Amino acid sequence: MSDDTGDTPETTEMLPLDAWHRQKGARMVPFAGYQMPIQYNKEQGGGIVAEHDWTRDQAGLFDVSHMGQLMVTGENAAAELEKLLPGAIASLKPGRVRYSLLLNDEGGILDDLMVTNATPWIKGDEEAGTEGHWGEPAYYVVVNGAMKWDDIAHLREHLSDDVTLTHMDDQALIALQGPKAATALGRVMRGVPDDLVFMQSTLYQFGEWPLRITRAGYTGEDGFEISVPAEFVESLANRLCAEIEVRPAGLGARDSLRLEAGLPLYGHDLTADIDPVTADLTFALTKTRRESGGWMGHSACAVKLADGCADKRVGLVLEGRLPAREGAVIYHGEDAVGRVTSGGFSPTLGHPIAMGYVMSDHAGEGTELTVEVRNKRLPAKVAKLPFVPHRYHRGN
Repeated sequence: MSDDTGDTPETTEMLPLDAWHRQKGARMVPFAGYQMPIQYNKEQGGGIVAEHDWTRDQAGLFDVSHMGQLMVTGENAAAELEKLLPGAIASLKPGRVRYSLLLNDEGGILDDLMVTNATPWIKGDEEAGTEGHWGEPAYYVVVNGAMKWDDIAHLREHLSDDVTLTHMDDQALIALQGPKAATALGRVMRGVPDDLVFMQSTLYQFGEWPLRITRAGYTGEDGFEISVPAEFVESLANRLCAEIEVRPAGLGARDSLRLEAGLPLYGHDLTADIDPVTADLTFALTKTRRESGGWMGHSACAVKLADGCADKRVGLVLEGRLPAREGAVIYHGEDAVGRVTSGGFSPTLGHPIAMGYVMSDHAGEGTELTVEVRNKRLPAKVAKLPFVPHRYHRGN
């Protein structure tokens, strides 16, 4: 699931794991309306680069409880969601997950989100000879933290009264990410990793606590997002961190990992002024639904699909050691042709990388450009995304 904006409201709330983070030496910063850990104590193996490298090699535990967790239920839930989302929701099977977008009438991206068909299976009664059946349709939706109140208002305005929207604000959300995540989780919850591949989700009863476990994340690594009752999240975090492969990781490492994975960050790479075609997210516009329409923003996106876009989101590899930050101007010769939306130094690759938007004529892989950093023009080249290959577990 994607991250959210770095906007800093005047007041910030505390996460259910706030005290846990501070006990582990986390440096807390305001982010998306919450006090959140950006990195942990270096004396205990923390630090942004150390947490980044540990997640690439082992498993990092991220607190993403600031994200909004919603449930949309009702017989018409899928049809109602399809009025607002460009993805195929009605054909999403129980336990399957889909990345999608909330769009405005102009095709601008209001938020990016993950939708899970969470329709429950109702067991039958063997003694009575009754078979099981699927219960009331239910869709679990995870949205960005800084956008969740706007998203809830938008959904409540446009969804019919036939469906119920529930904000699951008593749930925490943690993400276990890295190549050893399945090993560690399998030791704590036997069999769970074996039952899931990328973009699948299940309910799991851990002692007295019901968990929703989804094999997904926003680092490019294999891993799991676990929705857990807030009162139990500290016990679960301690249990996971007792595994030798698992260490806590903060926002700093999460940002460098997702940038290497080429995953856009809402509020930076995605905004209400950017459409899915320009953002190179056409995979989120399900082919059949591109043709059938019937979703907010379809007309505007159809024009972009047919005629092309003036700009395109691209990856950039920079020479030298100086990273290009958000807002840096991109040049072709003396002509300004774009702007950086995310940038940083890649711990994995050992050089600066960035994402940004450039005029489509200059978006071809290998195009040589320059980026202005500290009043210097640094050589840069358009690169294929992701910068570091994804390692999602898609089964054998």
